[in-house]
Amino acid sequence: MIIGNWKLNHLKAQTLEVLDQLIAGLGDLELAVAPVVTLLGLACERVRGTKLKIAAQNVFYASHGAYTGEWSVGHLKELGVSMAIIGHSERRQYFCETSESVAQKSKACLDGGLTPIVCIGESLSERESGKARQVIEKQLEPVLKINPPEKLVIAYEPVWAIGTGKNATPEEIQEMHAFLRAHTSTKTRLLYGGSVNANNAAQVLGVPNVDGALVGGASLEARSLLAIARAVSK
Repeated sequence: MIIGNWKLNHLKAQTLEVLDQLIAGLGDLELAVAPVVTLLGLACERVRGTKLKIAAQNVFYASHGAYTGEWSVGHLKELGVSMAIIGHSERRQYFCETSESVAQKSKACLDGGLTPIVCIGESLSERESGKARQVIEKQLEPVLKINPPEKLVIAYEPVWAIGTGKNATPEEIQEMHAFLRAHTSTKTRLLYGGSVNANNAAQVLGVPNVDGALVGGASLEARSLLAIARAVSK
């Protein structure tokens, strides 16, 4: 499973252009992209009838109510969205998301028929102080408490490797993914994210217990995202 997180990038014309290029080169690859929320409906219409899936970059846990600026699982389902990225480190850092709200969002997704991609990851200082596992366990605990692990997609993204060009070593990735596997299920899909690109994808995706990747900057161009996805098929 390869998911491209476009973050705050691509206007309408660029979105449609990249989607068309992805559709043309997709073949049998399992691929999803997450455009900005205002373009989700347009994106879903564009990929209808193809194998390309559309994910949201966020969702709220309530189905309705006085929550100005939010949108629900129902709104996303109505558009044709099939997945939602939850708890990305940028959401936690800039928008004060907590592990408890991430857990509520993940449950709302499963209850409403969306696949939640739950993001977890430690900072550089937390890793250097030997607290990486403790941080990950604390982030996961409320999620696993209320959700069946086999239905989750979990994306491990060390914060220090996101958008920095610095990647965790295969040994570091293997160690953390083995830890995650032991705390979840053999059926839980475990993704790695953090400066994944066409040059390192084969190495990253060859690590045991890595079932795919959540890709940021390298997903903005169809050619590089397809190259990463082909590394999975190999």
